[in-house]
Amino acid sequence: MLLEEVYFWTDTVKDWKKIFSVDKYKIVVIDTLRELVNRKKITVYAFVIMPNHLHLVWQMVEENGKEMPHASFNKFTSHQIFQDLKVHHPDILPYFKVSDTERNFRLWQRDPLAILMDTQDKLEQKIDYIHLNPLQERWLLCEKTEDYEWSSARFYETGIDNYDFLTDYRNLL
Repeated sequence: MLLEEVYFWTDTVKDWKKIFSVDKYKIVVIDTLRELVNRKKITVYAFVIMPNHLHLVWQMVEENGKEMPHASFNKFTSHQIFQDLKVHHPDILPYFKVSDTERNFRLWQRDPLAILMDTQDKLEQKIDYIHLNPLQERWLLCEKTEDYEWSSARFYETGIDNYDFLTDYRNLL
């Protein structure tokens, strides 16, 4: 990923475990995005948090120390969620055990999907995809896109940013 470019990003939980069925872990994602936006490391144009994955349309603005903001995002969300699992749900933790030299547990699958948004059509198609994701037959998490709390759809339908970190993609055009 390059700084200043807009990407459609998919992060999938290891083995498709539905860790984000628990709202407190969705809040970790929201809080981490807000922190990175407030520190001017990223710009978030659209998002959805699904039970076992998330999609973002975002832009890396500035490195976070020596690493790209997406690496900081993955590292911080993993750390926070594993800290909570250790204390409150130790029986769940073994599902995330790995035998890597660099870590004992892995929340996110390796190699997230990152697609450069180099045309307006592609950008709008991916944002529609993000907002429609909770309505898919496989999930049926809501009846209308703007009813799903863990998405930017309500922002685009009503102009209300309940998360206080979204930027309207139309500002890019």
